[in-house]
Amino acid sequence: MLAKTGVELLELCEKHNISLSEYAIRCEVEEKGLTRDEVIEKMKKNLKVMISAANEGMEKEVYSVSGLIGGDGFKLYNYAKTGKTLTGTVTNMAMAMALSSSEVNASMGKIVACPTAGSCGILPAVILSVGKQLDLDEEGLLKGLFAAAAVGIIIGLNATLSGAEGGCQAECGSASAMGAAAVIEMMGGTPQMSLDAAAIILKNVLGLVCDPVAGLVEIPCAKRNAQGAITALCAADMVMAGVASKIPFDDTVSAMYKVGKCLPPTLKETALGGVATTKEGLRLKEQVFGKDEN
Repeated sequence: MLAKTGVELLELCEKHNISLSEYAIRCEVEEKGLTRDEVIEKMKKNLKVMISAANEGMEKEVYSVSGLIGGDGFKLYNYAKTGKTLTGTVTNMAMAMALSSSEVNASMGKIVACPTAGSCGILPAVILSVGKQLDLDEEGLLKGLFAAAAVGIIIGLNATLSGAEGGCQAECGSASAMGAAAVIEMMGGTPQMSLDAAAIILKNVLGLVCDPVAGLVEIPCAKRNAQGAITALCAADMVMAGVASKIPFDDTVSAMYKVGKCLPPTLKETALGGVATTKEGLRLKEQVFGKDEN
């Protein structure tokens, strides 16, 4: 039953009259030889970890082992509670949760790499902020996660989810695309609408480089997680309003992969380009590891 492209995914959903989340569940049952209950239980465990990581950095200041980042999730959470934000509580809560998960990751805490550790804050932030806004129960949140998985599978089969191979467009970009697709299903949209939202995301992140300061998944990664969560929410609203992607999902996945191959090694997780080699980026590296004598 495994679809290898977005087109095949839509055909299967239409043929069996199922949602993206239901497709993902059936695929897992078939591919892993698990029962339906076992598949759902595994996702519940993932959700539990996501909730914990998304909340830890909002409830208290969490700092990375290097000391480069920390406390931002806590700041945004308190700002959101003032009710005086420019972009509203939902977006600020999403940013706070994304930063929290990133900070927990950098502090060696437990997170769910979805689809990678470097992009671990995006999907939880999107799922949980939307779930709260729509007053969804656990089942509603799980449907979002399974829908995201359906899209992530297609990206993984036809491109890459690795920053080392495709730049941050492949990590935070894919996570944001998965999040946008999930939101569409959580809001009652169709599989086609979910892929439209994912396509809009991928078009807008083409060329996003992976340039971690000091080679650590902290700067600019954490704030890219926050931005990726907001981008997912915006794309979902666009599609729910009736906006479609002029470029099909499969084409955007292909484009992302090709662009990633064109990126030089200096811009693919090597910390040899981008903000990692700015004056301040190099100073922060020296702060963490000491002066390079070579």
